[in-house]
Amino acid sequence: MSETIAINIQHLSALMMVAVVSLVSACSSAPARDQSADYESAAPAAAVDDGSNMGSIYRSGYGMSLFLDRRARQVGDIITVTLEEKTDASKSSSTATGKESNISVPTVTLLGRGVTHNGVPILSSGVSSDQDFAGKGTSSQSNSLTGSITVTVSEVLRNGSLRVRGEKWVTINQGEEFIRIKGIVRPEDIGADNAVPSYKVADARITYSGKGALADANSMGWLGRVFQSVLSPF
Repeated sequence: MSETIAINIQHLSALMMVAVVSLVSACSSAPARDQSADYESAAPAAAVDDGSNMGSIYRSGYGMSLFLDRRARQVGDIITVTLEEKTDASKSSSTATGKESNISVPTVTLLGRGVTHNGVPILSSGVSSDQDFAGKGTSSQSNSLTGSITVTVSEVLRNGSLRVRGEKWVTINQGEEFIRIKGIVRPEDIGADNAVPSYKVADARITYSGKGALADANSMGWLGRVFQSVLSPF
């Protein structure tokens, strides 16, 4: 019986070691690139070629205009978004309150005379209260993001505005950094160089983040997040 228990304990220890090694291997492996469908580039509809050639220069589905503005205007067209984001915010507040209350009860009389002990009234009372509060708080925040990212037109709205989206990944040593953006652009805001500043992108969603060893080193561990959560009793 004891030999069977010892063998089972050895098998359990071996399984635990395999599980620990698998967990460590999974944690040490490089994270897979997050390919979000919300930021994938949109491709235009493929031209249909029936294969016929009537002996002329013109071919169906293939065209070029000598006087057409090359600014983005159709699904799949490319547009450059220049990131010019800068925000500064500050806030300060100060509060002070005070309250003072006094309540006194006159001396109680009994049979027309005050109740005293050795000449001191014993049934007179008074209550006083004094409350003071002072609070002060300040907050400031500053953010800046510059650069550029080239995206594609994913949809042409009925009013002519262009819905754009795209992402850019940069791999540096053991880490990856990416920029994602999506929003709505007016064709009138697109410059001659087929670029538009980010502050003219409506409903803009801009994300700048990273993955890899450097990003993991700058993030708090799961145990630290537990102690920092609202559920922590400390």
